[in-house]
Amino acid sequence: MHARPSVEKVVIIGLDCAEPSLVFDRWRADLPHLRRLAEAGLWGHLESCIPPITVPAWSCMASGKDPGMLGIYGFRNRRDWSYENLGIATNLDVRQPRLWDYLARAERPSILIGVPQTFPIVRPPLGCLVTCFLTPGTDSPHTHPPELADEIRQLVGTWMFDVEGFRTEDKDWLLGQLYRMAEQRFRLGRHLLTTRAWTLLWLVEMGLDRLHHGFWQFMDPLHHRYQPGNPYERAIHDYYTFLDRQIGELLALVDLDRTAVWVVSDHGARRMEGGFCLNDWLIREGLLTLKTPLDGLRRFDLADVDWSRTQVWGEGGYYGRCFINLAGREPAGIVPPERYEALRAELIARLEALPDHRGQPMGTRAYRPSDLYETVRGYPPDLIVLFGGLGWRSVGTVGHPDVYTFENDTGPDDANHALQGLYVLSHPALRPGRRDASLYDVLPTTLALLGQKTPRGLRGASLV
Repeated sequence: MHARPSVEKVVIIGLDCAEPSLVFDRWRADLPHLRRLAEAGLWGHLESCIPPITVPAWSCMASGKDPGMLGIYGFRNRRDWSYENLGIATNLDVRQPRLWDYLARAERPSILIGVPQTFPIVRPPLGCLVTCFLTPGTDSPHTHPPELADEIRQLVGTWMFDVEGFRTEDKDWLLGQLYRMAEQRFRLGRHLLTTRAWTLLWLVEMGLDRLHHGFWQFMDPLHHRYQPGNPYERAIHDYYTFLDRQIGELLALVDLDRTAVWVVSDHGARRMEGGFCLNDWLIREGLLTLKTPLDGLRRFDLADVDWSRTQVWGEGGYYGRCFINLAGREPAGIVPPERYEALRAELIARLEALPDHRGQPMGTRAYRPSDLYETVRGYPPDLIVLFGGLGWRSVGTVGHPDVYTFENDTGPDDANHALQGLYVLSHPALRPGRRDASLYDVLPTTLALLGQKTPRGLRGASLV
């Protein structure tokens, strides 16, 4: 720092799943606006939370609290210790104050566009809000104030919260939808920052995440499905350069001498090596028993589990979750409480020793929630499992011929998440340079830039 920044406003441009190796290394020369921001400020890796997924990562960033403090351990969470009650974690589950809440207490308004876990609207911000990808559709209340919905319709037509069905083989359609969604986001951002009073503008664009899942195989020569000279070889590159231009157009409307600018991602991206069939493995290990014999591929159904003979079951996704059928906790638990910690330790050892399909070490890590979080609220999994350093996803279906699969169970998917996202923080008063950080640092840094008091109990620290 040369001096305490004279910052009146903060812009946070969130690019879900933006990959630092592409922005800072491979395509740096092709991204002039991002490059100039980095050269004028701080930049580096932004370590995500564990698990590194959209929900809860953006809420961790916005609150400065980790998943244990939030009680949100993934996109779908147990709502009690029963076997049936898993639900999507929405705004209703976020009970910690977030950046815009702190600013509202200081009577400083915010513009929020697409920040995950802002649907449904339960505590409207001071300012205006357009809800996130969890919104079912424009028939649901999705703006604050409500009349903003009509203004958006006149500006961009039917608002896109996400690209529905982005796991598709129709890649031309997918590209068109991704460009349309990003154009809407940034056009609305330009409109609102010039027509509303604001201290904070926080816009999150989901397109990069959907793009990586849909197109990584076409770009990466090390991907097992890569074919040189394919028609989509430059699809990811061209979308990054398009976003760079959108960022430039947005910031052209901002007084950069008085405004600090963040560009952040909640996690990075990497090629997907394959899928590990967690529940098939648990069945083979004698830890999970189904009522109906397996005679082919099918969805894992908790109603089909023989709980009288099941010690452990799993949930799939970009990472794995193991749940122990604990006596006295689950309705039909059979694992005695005195056996619980020994079973967890055995599971960790067996999972971390797993080889890949070639017999080489996979590099899996399994964590107790208490290993990761100082406070563990809600109904956490007993283990959080990152297969192969997130090179492998945890497959939710059962009945596979092997525990390794190279076909995704939820539709075409080429990429998984990576623990390291990225950030750029630019303002003339900052001493430029690389400094790796954590997503938990975004909240205290932003409050410090705006001269606000840092609340207690945050996991991160200010970078300024």
